[in-house]
Amino acid sequence: MSHSVAAPVAGAPALPTIPLRELAPWALFFGLLGTLVIFFVSADQGAVSIPAGTAIHEWVHDGRHLLGYPCH
Repeated sequence: MSHSVAAPVAGAPALPTIPLRELAPWALFFGLLGTLVIFFVSADQGAVSIPAGTAIHEWVHDGRHLLGYPCH
């Protein structure tokens, strides 16, 4: 068997580069959004809970068990 190597095509598109200035706001936004989601999933409706009551706890109850957070 012979192996052949294909030559690069002259008109092939190059991979675009994304400047850090354009990426940083999106990374910050999704980082904060992820932190908020983790807070609501892991909050046990104790002293640090934003809304009073158990509504958030009940909405994310199965997700808490799936992620390994104890809630009982």
